[in-house]
Amino acid sequence: MESMEQLNQSKVSEFILLGLTNSQDLQFLLFALFSVIYVLTVSGNLLIVVTVFYIPNLHTPMYFLLGNLSFVDMTLASFATPKMIVNLVKRQKTISFAGCFTQIFLIHFLGGVEMVLLVSMAYDRYVAICKPLHYMTIMNKKMCVLLVVTSWFLGLLHSGLQIPFVVNLPFCGPNTVDSIFCDLPLITKLACVDTYIVQIVIVANSGMISLSCFSILLISYSLILITIRSHSSTGQSKARATLTAHITVVILFFGPCIFIYIWPFSNHSVDKFLAVFYTIVTPILNPIIYTLRNKEMTTAMKKLWSAFLSSGEDT
Repeated sequence: MESMEQLNQSKVSEFILLGLTNSQDLQFLLFALFSVIYVLTVSGNLLIVVTVFYIPNLHTPMYFLLGNLSFVDMTLASFATPKMIVNLVKRQKTISFAGCFTQIFLIHFLGGVEMVLLVSMAYDRYVAICKPLHYMTIMNKKMCVLLVVTSWFLGLLHSGLQIPFVVNLPFCGPNTVDSIFCDLPLITKLACVDTYIVQIVIVANSGMISLSCFSILLISYSLILITIRSHSSTGQSKARATLTAHITVVILFFGPCIFIYIWPFSNHSVDKFLAVFYTIVTPILNPIIYTLRNKEMTTAMKKLWSAFLSSGEDT
């Protein structure tokens, strides 16, 4: 009884994020590098969102979903990266209890949204290539909105089902997180009680949703590639280029997720690298891959820039 009373009375009010390195010179170098990447990520994804919204030629299901994906990537990059960048030049690398669990909620909420959006984009490409005559009938405006709303709902459900299991755990002593941000596997280790059941819940939820979405995407794109090969060569190069961009994003997004959450309580030295890749590198891949490999998007961006310059001259 006494130990339980002490456990309930003592509570961690903040966590210490160890970050990537203790070398001050390397920290300043990473500060400059990550700051540039973050600015490019936000501006690049914002440019895609604005372009899709303003250019009529891009008012199609594929670009509607792409615009939503860019918005999610932009938000995903902002949940932890600014705090991590500031911590690189701070001595006290702390985060409040509420701030830590806000990070956890956002990474799983936005990560879940992005997973379902990627599945939605695969479905869009499947209908466009495998059932082209019925494409506009199936992928109408209501279907597009439904896919996006479903993505946000499932992301919220995914995050909301996990957070209560961890936020109510007693944290009465250790408060050092060996990473750049708070996440469920790392925070769960710091609880003062046996967390085996919670660990199973995390693996079952985060791990299996990552693996199942990835499996669905692999099957979908395999069917699409088989369909492309069985048809004539007309339009194959464009379809393959689009699919290559989609598959690249899928592999680079799901790879770290599956590794972190299928084996979430191992002490692999690559965990920090995967955390950096997931939060900093992955969000910038969307504007790079979808714009540099997409002539339609680059042409639309040039039109948007020309319209911006002409409006500036008129004023």
